Amino acid sequence: MKKLWIYFAVVMVVSFAVLGYYGVEIYREAPPIPTKVVNSNGETIFTKQDIQEGQQIWQSIGGQELGSIWGHGAYTAPDWNADWIHREATYLLDGWSEKEFHRSYDDLDTEQQAALKSRLTKQIRKNTYNSDTDQIVLSLQREDAVNSNVTYYSKLFSDDPDLSHLREQYAMKENTLSGHEKLFKLGAFFFWTSWACTTDRPNQNITYTNNWPAEELIGNKPSGSLLLWTGFSVIMLLAGIGVLAFYHAKKQEDEIDEAHLPAEDPLMGINSTPSMRATLKYFWIVNFLILFQVVMGVVTAHYGVEGQGLYGIPLAKFLPYSITRTWHVQIAIFWIATSWLATGLYIAPAVSGYEPKYQRLGVNFLFISLLIIVVGSLIGQLLGVMQQLGLTTNFWFGHQGLEYVDLGRFWQIYLFVGLILWLILMLRALMPALKRNHSDKNLLLLFIISAVAIALFYGAGLTWGQHTHLSVIEYFRWWVVHLWVEGFFEVFATVVIAFLFVRMKIINIKVATFTAISSATIFLVGGIIGTFHHLYFTGTPTAVLALGSTFSALEVVPLVFMGYEGFHNYRVMKATTWTINYKWPIYFFISVSFWNLVGAGIFGFMINPPIALYYIQGLNTTSVHAHTALFGVYGMLGIGLMLFVVKGLSRPQQWKQGLIRFAFWSLNIGLILMVLLSVLPVGLAQTVASVDKGLWYARSAEFHHLDYILVFKWLRFIGDTIFAVGTIVLAYFVIGLKFGWSYEKSDKS
Repeated sequence: MKKLWIYFAVVMVVSFAVLGYYGVEIYREAPPIPTKVVNSNGETIFTKQDIQEGQQIWQSIGGQELGSIWGHGAYTAPDWNADWIHREATYLLDGWSEKEFHRSYDDLDTEQQAALKSRLTKQIRKNTYNSDTDQIVLSLQREDAVNSNVTYYSKLFSDDPDLSHLREQYAMKENTLSGHEKLFKLGAFFFWTSWACTTDRPNQNITYTNNWPAEELIGNKPSGSLLLWTGFSVIMLLAGIGVLAFYHAKKQEDEIDEAHLPAEDPLMGINSTPSMRATLKYFWIVNFLILFQVVMGVVTAHYGVEGQGLYGIPLAKFLPYSITRTWHVQIAIFWIATSWLATGLYIAPAVSGYEPKYQRLGVNFLFISLLIIVVGSLIGQLLGVMQQLGLTTNFWFGHQGLEYVDLGRFWQIYLFVGLILWLILMLRALMPALKRNHSDKNLLLLFIISAVAIALFYGAGLTWGQHTHLSVIEYFRWWVVHLWVEGFFEVFATVVIAFLFVRMKIINIKVATFTAISSATIFLVGGIIGTFHHLYFTGTPTAVLALGSTFSALEVVPLVFMGYEGFHNYRVMKATTWTINYKWPIYFFISVSFWNLVGAGIFGFMINPPIALYYIQGLNTTSVHAHTALFGVYGMLGIGLMLFVVKGLSRPQQWKQGLIRFAFWSLNIGLILMVLLSVLPVGLAQTVASVDKGLWYARSAEFHHLDYILVFKWLRFIGDTIFAVGTIVLAYFVIGLKFGWSYEKSDKS
């Protein structure tokens, strides 16, 4: 056990040292934001204030929930960088072609086109940033192209009637942004983020975004390092699988202690304390939020075919796409986190056998705080997108425009304080158990470490301000999304499940502890530094690409062996006659193993290698991974934990199998059909388009409204409907455990 803790500590220290060191490098080598952008005559085009306030304005309209920047964000509207770059390039090429050949660029022969493209590439990719004057200098021709783009986006984001049809196709509401000054500054921000995509780093032949996005007109194509580290990531994946296969082959000790299985359910002998019973209302809210999230998901998906309405209802006037998608994503995080946190509050007194004074009061206070955060942040986001808040007020109470971290800074701080309160409540209940010299002390210590990490790592979302560089924001944003959600919540869940099975006396405590610590160590080996795989094209140095591709491949290694975990959970369910009472919570754990392999493993690695992500980033293939990993893994796990807890809090009677069986299979089959019939085919078609023509085309209105793409989008209705019905039945079943209709009548007295 001592060696395991040493390995765990070394992985943590070394990994965070690497993460921290390259965080400094990202800050140091980020694309410069100049004091001024000027033309060759020295006349000012944009100022630094224009660019920074343009970023704030972009965030206030939903930011990454309306199109994407650097490939991160929503998928219905364009990636604004790919779109800007293509428009700027074609403007210059057509201008030169008309002037020199009196024909459009498309009508030129191959040699003439090649000459103009060569000229364009030299001008666009040349780094004209002067560090001495802190200025970017543009030619007069390029200034015209930039001004043309600013005019176009000003019309698109306002209410110009000529672009109303395009706004509908992009699921943008009329007057997304109003006021000439705001529209101009939004254009300044789009220019700067696009400039970083097309401009070579000093003394290098790759752009600040590692030549992303693909754009044949300016010579943006995969670099040699991109191909090198793709190959290396595959090698690391195979090597990791080999090592872990050897570990599984060598491991001989059986996790299930069949010789000492109890004759009756040990959990039934646990008396629920007041604070444990107080967690029940958390799970009612979880079910309500699931239903609300699904409704928002249905509306968001429908906006993909009817951009400003829902079956003729002009819903976008009140709930535009950027809001429904924000709520769909944000509520998912809220209910999953609520389920896991409530499980922790339930488990802590059960593990220690100790109910601290005022523990129930703390649990109830935290519940009220979570409700305020959920309702307050959602209202603030709506007000922000509807442009009812000033830029500073929006930052604090409205919409930060950052996917998964959309809530305003005040709500972030409030949630961080709530997590600290949760941690205190956990520690108060667990300390007596930790002081005892008991066999579960090591497992308990890992439980506490993961709880501390959950509380503290959300604080990474408080590191940026209103004018922080976008590269730095992305670095810390993925600390929250990847390390907080995908990292330490995963460790926490592993330990909670181990505790449950140990308390059921099915798994030997020594084996459970060994498995939990070793699994956490293996996962974090790739998981911490693997955070970098989200940052390949966000203005980061090549070393980040190398580390991210290598270690994100290692993240997939333990997922390949999810079959072991699924079979183990199945054996737990079949271990004795009474364990069948936990059939459906355990079935959800089995589904977690399936979705870990498919959603996080297969679909995750599909988009992880640099050469794949180069063409795929910002397409529906990312949505495939997001749905199957976020709901398939973390959502199903949250539901499984919820069912375990409500089993302990409900009557000792037989559940109605039909209801929960229907909910389980509807959720899983609905998710499978949602992906296979719609999201994945659209993503694969986009991938082909991205490789053949570029990201600008794969995300264009023209492509999204091809007849066969619309058919695939409509097919999503099948999976969505089955999935939605499953959530309704699940909520009906859970509430019925309180009011009686979810029990078999024959068991009632």
